Amino acid sequence: MPTHSLLAVHAHPDDETISMGGTLARYSRAGHRVTVVTCTGGEHGEIVVPEMATPENHARLAEIRAGELARALVRLGPVGSRMLGYTDSGMMGTPQNELAGSFWTADLDEAAGRLVRIVRELRPQVIASYNAFGGYGHPDHIRAAQIAVLAFERAGDPAWYPEQIAGGLRPWQPLKRYETVMDISRREEIAEVMRERGVRTWLTPPDDEPEEERLAREGLLAQMAAATGPKTTQVEVAPFIEAKLAALREHVTQIAEQTWFLALTPDEWRHWQPTEDYTLGESRVAPVRIPESDLFAGLPPED
Repeated sequence: MPTHSLLAVHAHPDDETISMGGTLARYSRAGHRVTVVTCTGGEHGEIVVPEMATPENHARLAEIRAGELARALVRLGPVGSRMLGYTDSGMMGTPQNELAGSFWTADLDEAAGRLVRIVRELRPQVIASYNAFGGYGHPDHIRAAQIAVLAFERAGDPAWYPEQIAGGLRPWQPLKRYETVMDISRREEIAEVMRERGVRTWLTPPDDEPEEERLAREGLLAQMAAATGPKTTQVEVAPFIEAKLAALREHVTQIAEQTWFLALTPDEWRHWQPTEDYTLGESRVAPVRIPESDLFAGLPPED
């Protein structure tokens, strides 16, 4: 079977599985070359397991999450892994945003250069990341989306980062760039199931939710919807739901069994999200036939 290559650019360990774990499983298990780039160590994430939320574990959370990432990728398939090397920026407006070494304060050209180096080394045909809002406004997701766009535009141009060319890397132009689609159109339906099961999520706010919090939540949902592109590409992932859920469970510090990700059964996931959806952001392939059911649609096989 002809093989292709995919580079998935994500902000923190666990994002790869949440947003496109089924896609990673589908393509890697079919023999395609799949690599995940994780931009930060996720140092400032919460630890959702109370008995694990010790000062010692918070101090070494990047190390813990790196282990979770490695185990999750094994669950998905033969998926490669690269770390971009930045520190988690925390949520927008928090003190972590301004810390030296955080992804949010990083020089954008330098950060894009790190990703360009990986692109030139691995030579993927397809790059996938988030939309310009980062899906839900997290600064590290926004940065990941920005450098994915820049790497797509610059990796094939020898005028960018000439020191990499001098060091032996060749320019490489990926052929397609995708943005993940976070579909919240069925949130009320899923929220009702969560309420029946007593599962609290951002989808199921309490009845006495303060007005300020309600307005902030609704404002965020509106921003998310406005930033979401059209579903140009829907990848069938129903056969890989169990693998995706197994990978989610490896991210122990971040994803509790009581979250809606794990509260839904495999059959319910197959009902509500049998596909993982994408917007085709850029293409160097002509003609492009929309809608697609394959990120590799229209691509020649790898050399």
